[in-house]
Amino acid sequence: MDNRKVGELIYNLRKEKGLTQKQLAEQMNISDRTVSKWERGHGCPDISLLPSLSTLLGVNIENILEGELTSNQFVGGNMKNSNFFVCPTCNNIVLATGDITLSCCGRKLEQLVAKEATDEEKLSITEIENEWFISSNHSMKKDHYISFIAIATDDQIQIIKQYPEWGIQIRIPKHKHSKLLWYDTQFGLYYQIL
Repeated sequence: MDNRKVGELIYNLRKEKGLTQKQLAEQMNISDRTVSKWERGHGCPDISLLPSLSTLLGVNIENILEGELTSNQFVGGNMKNSNFFVCPTCNNIVLATGDITLSCCGRKLEQLVAKEATDEEKLSITEIENEWFISSNHSMKKDHYISFIAIATDDQIQIIKQYPEWGIQIRIPKHKHSKLLWYDTQFGLYYQIL
């Protein structure tokens, strides 16, 4: 850990938030001399102070300890290349169009890697009046079900939440060059090209 880099980051983030050293110190119940010491690179925050410092400055603790914020490259273009994340504890669904670090329920989330579905794993798709009717014979039990189904095109994604003990029967408008994705709570993220 580089004290100088950590101090420089704290200084820049404090200024960005419009706080003086004294204001930051008061909110953390420490002296402004302590904040000054950090910013000059003559020491680092105590581990017990990192959660409140992280909250006040609006950054992850890891970023404070690394002494830098890294910007993601702009990822434009095709929404079919979006990244999906699912919390293993609460099944929260998160979609990102670029690289991102996320956490939920106290755990860092890993980006899901979509596997191409085999013929046996594919969802049933029928065209009805310029719409797709999507269904599945998945058992949809409480401990093993399809959590969501998503339709991705070049410029949009539609996510349809699914619930245990409900049958899958969805009608959506037909789009050219679409990708169907779904998340199986035991086996992960799958896709098939429509």
